Parts: sequence; C-alpha cells; structure tokens
Amino acid sequence: MNTQRFCALGALLISSLISCSEPPPTFHADTSPSRLSDWGLFEQSDESLTPTQFNMVYRPANQLFSDYAQKLRTIWIPEGAKAQLVGDELSYPVGTVVSKTFYYPTDSAGNLQRTEEVIAESIDLSANQLIETRLLVKRSAGWEAFPYVWNDEGSEAFLRVAGTSKALKLQDEHGSSEFVYFVPNENQCSGCHVTEHPDGEMHPLGAVATQLSASFTYPDNVSSSQLDEMLARGWLDIEANVTPPPSWRDPSETLEDRALAYLSMNCGHCHNPDGAADTSNLILTGQHEQPVNMGVCKPPVAAGGGAGDRLYSIVPGKPAESILVYRMQSAKPDEMMPELGRALVHEQGVELISQWIASLPGGCS
Repeated sequence: MNTQRFCALGALLISSLISCSEPPPTFHADTSPSRLSDWGLFEQSDESLTPTQFNMVYRPANQLFSDYAQKLRTIWIPEGAKAQLVGDELSYPVGTVVSKTFYYPTDSAGNLQRTEEVIAESIDLSANQLIETRLLVKRSAGWEAFPYVWNDEGSEAFLRVAGTSKALKLQDEHGSSEFVYFVPNENQCSGCHVTEHPDGEMHPLGAVATQLSASFTYPDNVSSSQLDEMLARGWLDIEANVTPPPSWRDPSETLEDRALAYLSMNCGHCHNPDGAADTSNLILTGQHEQPVNMGVCKPPVAAGGGAGDRLYSIVPGKPAESILVYRMQSAKPDEMMPELGRALVHEQGVELISQWIASLPGGCS
C-alpha cells in the first residue's frame, strides 16, 4: 500500500473538511433530472468545468476510441457506502454515479482539433468545447444510463433520453474531417458501457477493477493505483491485489498484448460469449481458447456485406485481406466496427491491428 499516498490524501481531506463547506453530489434514486447540474458532480465557472472533491477522477488502463474526443471520467460513491470485490472485479453500491464528459480542444478561432486522448482533471473552457456527459447511475434495480448534451454556450447539459446528433468538423496538421457525432440513447449507452459480469450484475465498462488497477498521477503529484485511491477514500474495505492489464498505448508491451488490449476495450464488450455479437462466434476479449475463436482463418457468420468480399476475419500475415481490418477502416454504417460510438476511422488503432496481423505466422487454406 502506498503510505505516502494515504498521508497526502489524509491531509487533503482534513484541510477540505476544515476549509470547505461544498455540498456532496446528489443521488437521485427515483427521478431523472433534466439538467446535469442537478446531480452536483461538477464545479463550473466561465473558465472551467471541474469535478468536485467528492469525485475520483479516473482513467482506465485502456481507453475506448470515440471519434478523437477527449474524456474526463469520474466516480462518486456516497459517504458510508463501499464497493465490494467479487473475485478480482468490483460490485458498486447503490448510489454510485460514474460520469464521462466528452469534449474537443479548440484553436484560437474556435475550430475543433483532432488529437489523441490526454489526461486531464479539469476542462479549460476557454480552450475546449463541451459535447456531452454520460452518467451511469447505480439504482436499486441496477445500472441506468443518462446522456446529457451540452448547449452551445457550454453553460448547461440537458438530458436527451432519445440521444441526438451534431455535425462537427475536426482539424489537424493534415487537414479537416467533417462528420456527424452521435450521442447514443439510453438503451445504446447501456448496451456499450456496461457488460455482463459473473456475479450477475451489470458493470461500467471502464470502471472495473482490472482497468482501475492502472496507476494514475493525482494533483499532489503522487502516482498510485486507482484502486488504492478508492481504498484511501473509504470506498473499499480491503486492498485489491489486481494485476494491471497491458496498455495498447505502451510501446514496451509486446505487439500481441497491445493488439489484444485494444480489441478487448473497443470490441470485447460485444464480441464475447454473452455479448450482443455472440452469434458471430468471434471472441475479442483476449480470453479465446483457440486462434480461430478470435478470428484467425475464421469465415464470417453474420457479416453480410460488411465482409468486403474477404473470406476470413484474420488472415495471418495479410491485414489487407482480413475482415477485421476492413471493418475497422470503414466508416459506412452497415460495414464499420464498432457499430456504435464512432463515425471516424481510428488511424492509430488500424495501424496497430494491421501490424499485429502482419506479424502472425501461417496462412489460411
């Protein structure tokens, strides 16, 4: 356990209790507020949007690609409530609120910028445009999803249970990309951001113990496991001894580990034996038993036109002949994978998976 982390956090909490009368967030057990501000999760001014001290800002070991949007993620567990470890995973108490705010950096002219995801614990509103904030709320009947869409002024986000869309244009040094950004409806949120778990509950996709076991650098400049942070906040009873998974962004990891970590986060929530894509018989969680289970020389079951006239999900040594790469490179609604959560092609992801497939030995007869 990180003793320095406990001492630093203890001092911070004592100082906060003495000097701050900021109210905690509000758990709405039965009602669905039309305004995000009614949850009390953030402090907002003309300059910034910042999670309150009661929230824990987190970042999963592997991040889901969402049209190059930046994301500010938080977890809040009400005072006196605790999460429980079920095996090496977390079961959250009623009252837990997980938030994810999507936004884009802007240049001096207000143009949205395309960049890879960075770590931030507060959003500078003078240099970023807010798009949406999604909440996952643990109620007595289980997890419920609430998509809130920010107004053009960035002063408030409003509940849009049916979802919505926005025409956006991103710029970088190579030019610009125009696309339609989709905010999912409640059911679509639930379908992608929670997964079936062996304890029978539904769990947030990025806030599971394996993803939270990764280290994070907090405002006191102490790096600590995010599970240790939860323990220090009194949100866990016991220390969680969970091994962090490989990160697809970490060049020190093997190419295969990086590729499987990327596929697990971006595809595994559907492509697993109990997921929405179970009929495809394609397992992309990294828990396959045989290479064919993850697509090697596996013909498609239900790809239809999305196969692009290719014969197998993965052809060792030949990414251009692999359905997996073809669908990742497509932006057509009836072809692209993932089906939800993106309208643009993730160039870094395509490059990683292509390199991995090119490195695989053998071939398909």
